[in-house]
Amino acid sequence: MFHKKRIMMSAYNPETHIPVIRCSICNGEQVAGFQEITTGKFTDICLIKDEKDLITFRNEYGIRDGQEIKKIY
Repeated sequence: MFHKKRIMMSAYNPETHIPVIRCSICNGEQVAGFQEITTGKFTDICLIKDEKDLITFRNEYGIRDGQEIKKIY
């Protein structure tokens, strides 16, 4: 009811986007999303509150467990 609606990217293309987690320096908030390789534009997808949210993000977009998700600040 009061949570932010998730934005679903229609297709995650690893040739044009990379999965990243944007971290706040001030409060440690983490937001998962995708960054365009050419422009660096970040598109936020969901707030990461715990490990379960990160696993859900990986499963929804087919990101393998061994694949590193870069953190940006």
